[in-house]
Amino acid sequence: MKLILKEYLYINNITILTKKVTMTTIASQFGMNEALEKLGIKLVNEGTSTGVESFSSGEILDSFSPVDGKLIASVKTSTLEDYEKVMRSATEAFKSFRLIPAPQRGEIVRQFGEKLRQNKEALGKLVSYEMGKSLQEGYGEVQEMIDICDFAVGLSRQLHGLTMHSERPGHRMYEQYHPLGIVGIISAFNFPVAVWSWNTALAWISGDVCVWKPSERTPLCGIACQNIIAQVIKENNLPEGISCLVNGDYKIGELLTKDTRIPLVSATGSTRMGKIVAQAVAARLGKSLLELGGNNAIIVTPDADIKMTVIGAVFGAVGTAGQRCTSTRRLIIHESIYDKVKDALVAAYKQLRIGNPLDENNHVGPLIDTHAVEQYAVALNKVVAEGGKILVEGGVLSGEGYESGCYVKPAIAEAENSFAIVQHETFAPVLYLIKYSGEVDNAIEIQNGVAQGLSSAIMTNNLREAERFLSVTGSDCGIANVNIGTSGAEIGGAFGGEKETGGGRESGSDAWKIYMRRQTNTINYTTNLPLAQGIKFDL
Repeated sequence: MKLILKEYLYINNITILTKKVTMTTIASQFGMNEALEKLGIKLVNEGTSTGVESFSSGEILDSFSPVDGKLIASVKTSTLEDYEKVMRSATEAFKSFRLIPAPQRGEIVRQFGEKLRQNKEALGKLVSYEMGKSLQEGYGEVQEMIDICDFAVGLSRQLHGLTMHSERPGHRMYEQYHPLGIVGIISAFNFPVAVWSWNTALAWISGDVCVWKPSERTPLCGIACQNIIAQVIKENNLPEGISCLVNGDYKIGELLTKDTRIPLVSATGSTRMGKIVAQAVAARLGKSLLELGGNNAIIVTPDADIKMTVIGAVFGAVGTAGQRCTSTRRLIIHESIYDKVKDALVAAYKQLRIGNPLDENNHVGPLIDTHAVEQYAVALNKVVAEGGKILVEGGVLSGEGYESGCYVKPAIAEAENSFAIVQHETFAPVLYLIKYSGEVDNAIEIQNGVAQGLSSAIMTNNLREAERFLSVTGSDCGIANVNIGTSGAEIGGAFGGEKETGGGRESGSDAWKIYMRRQTNTINYTTNLPLAQGIKFDL
């Protein structure tokens, strides 16, 4: 936004324009206005959509940027009536969409991927500006969307089951996968576009239709994505209801979780939220795919490459201002190299540049809002109260460039794994250093000694340590890495974690199977009817 301030001179009741004073804002400086226009974002946007058609009759939800505190745009939220219209449309669309051959559905996803390529810069900027992650991370998130589309296109020709031998003569057995129905998607603010695409790309090639509730903290990212897929729907003359959008607070989410018309609900967010969703969906015997909290650790053994360790740990701890589910929360360091690693980390933190994430010279952007800032402050106070020692001071930044009140200093604290605050996932750039002694088994025990089980890593050049970490007695997380950090999962692998992380799997490998219903088929190609297990039933 470029503000033009006009100065006037009043003489004898005659107004004379003297000059114009131009004030450049972050939005105008970094091309946000152009990006919003390209993405079809208006000052006020309809928050409910069935594809091409958009509507809403709910209250106004304003989206303020944590970058500068400015209002970006507003969204009309969805009412119960809006939601019902969406569900009717989705239910009807599924009847026809499931009949389209899977490779043709893959072609739809391929076209969506091409649209994303065309809009990568604009959408990446919006992600950065509305959520607060660095511009490169914003671009990276859109690239994840493109990658999952590419993956799904290939997968659309490979939704294969098994052929099995029957114990009965003249019989054949096989299994096949059919479209499931409507997939409800509840996403979080920290990955406002990628998580939706992980689900929708796989759901669409599976023959499902989707109803998406984005985070109320990043509603414009949802509007932008819907505008992009709407182009594909229109160009291919597809029915309304394949890609649906609803906006609002947790009450809209509750409608999704309790709706018996939705066989699968995929929810990303806190463990607290996940438990509520899981109970609601289970109460109606639906399926839930949960991607919840992480309390991720890197084990640093005496055989670790210190330079690699520091790079991986710092990026994992401060990237996205510590608001990734895979962010590094704990660094478990062997006592023999503890001081060396500690000093290297402290030195690295001194080099961090905090500020506008659209400026690629900065390393760390803002937290999502002032509530997140409050939780960050609480965490630092608690670790000290429990006996921890602050190594790199935190604090909230103020002054020019920090007007939103959402910028904080990444902090490092020495702590014990048993501390209550260490057991808790703090969604902020707070890194806990924990010392271990003896064999790597002791470090693994510390790492596994939390309720969450998403991502984990070990830094070592010792083959035995690496293999022990990856063994059945090693990491209990869904993701276990060697000589890379905890964040930065690839599309080709199944993404998700164990324990209070929820157990769900998205993205690669065979994660597609949860979006489909599995069926076993037995065919008798003889004129006889032998029974299983040799049972005789003569009439």
